[in-house]
Amino acid sequence: MKKTRILVVDDERSMREMLSILLEREGYEAVEAKNADEALRFFETSLFDLVITDIQMPGINGIELLARLKKLSPEIPVLMITAFATAEQAVDAIKLGAFHYFTKPFNNDEIRALVRNALEKSDLKQENILLKQDAQARDGFCGIIGKSPKMRELFAMLQKVAGSLSSILILGESGTGKELAARAIHTSSARRSTPFVAVNCGAIPETLIESELFGHKKGAFTGAVSDRPGLFEQAEGGTLFLDEIGELPLLLQTKLLRVLQEREFRRVGDSVVRKTDVRVLTASNRDLQEQVLAGGFREDLYYRINVVQIIMPPLRDRIEDIPLLVEYFFRKFCDREHSGEIITPAALKLLMNHPFPGNIRELENVVERSLILDRTIISESSLPEQLRAGRTILCPGGEAHIPDEGMQLEPLLEDLEKKYLLKALEKTGGAKKKAADLLGMSFRSFRYRLGKFGLDSGDE
Repeated sequence: MKKTRILVVDDERSMREMLSILLEREGYEAVEAKNADEALRFFETSLFDLVITDIQMPGINGIELLARLKKLSPEIPVLMITAFATAEQAVDAIKLGAFHYFTKPFNNDEIRALVRNALEKSDLKQENILLKQDAQARDGFCGIIGKSPKMRELFAMLQKVAGSLSSILILGESGTGKELAARAIHTSSARRSTPFVAVNCGAIPETLIESELFGHKKGAFTGAVSDRPGLFEQAEGGTLFLDEIGELPLLLQTKLLRVLQEREFRRVGDSVVRKTDVRVLTASNRDLQEQVLAGGFREDLYYRINVVQIIMPPLRDRIEDIPLLVEYFFRKFCDREHSGEIITPAALKLLMNHPFPGNIRELENVVERSLILDRTIISESSLPEQLRAGRTILCPGGEAHIPDEGMQLEPLLEDLEKKYLLKALEKTGGAKKKAADLLGMSFRSFRYRLGKFGLDSGDE
């Protein structure tokens, strides 16, 4: 199990080291900060379970640090240290939300007991929050439907990271609900009443991405007829979700890294430096580490956005949630009140045996299609023929057959890829953006693949 992490803040090195040794002997992981500024920087990039801070420090004192920490993460327990045990200081600290305080010189047993009690009460508070959310929505969390063990683990993780400013990278296959997870983090955070702005980095033409993110000044380029704020300004004070971050061009990766580090940016064509207070969440269905090795993604940006990693489980790994999801989508698409059975046992069995390479999005489409054919119940006959026959498209884990005489894999894969590109275009009447969505890829990636086979006409 992951060790409990405790941030120790004190301008006296000997005091920091003494507390760290004591805590590490108890099995905790201690991180030292020599002042409040350093503590706040650590708090932005890491998750902590408890903070111990001195009150009297040069610069930002412990009382002000406490207030800032509580604004960033209201649930974090904080213990205060003081050599001047005045009633006024103690009252100020407790009013601002400190768990307790202790005086120098301190007793080791007292510290151990206070730390243990603070962590136990914090865990209990987190449990109560989750129980309250369960009472409000027993079958999901902030719009994410599920009650399987994997989803319960996910909900607990989302709740925990929501209270920090750490950079979070959400990974998962297409259709697993990465944007829903980002929204859940925002909704459960202290920024819940501020804007949540989402953008798919692969859906914006490369020439417009910088302007879209940072805005532009009138006359900055052809078509810039007025000043325009970008997504960072639209999300000010709130959360900006950058989906498919792996699609961001290298030049923009450099500029994004600077914004994340310096908390400032310029509009395109403008010399004015603008400060920003935005929490940036990112997501990808690609292997970003592989992109780093291939030179397609900056290593320093990868480590900057990947402080905490959240993996969205594919639907095939939580098939016990399928009945719940079917009921949710049935209610969503059914245009009238319905009582009684909504799906036949045979149809449900087919769904639960299907690997769903398109994940939740594919299941939603199946339910919607079934209800178009039959408004009363989902039956075997209303399911897609392919699903009834037990066939799947590019199903991961499917059995492969190699002839004894061997085979040429590359031409086979290229032929398969070309067929699905053309089939997607056929289904969408030639609309490339819709075809890209059908195949779970970005518009830019779709255009690139079309170009490989000389199929890209250059239009939309």
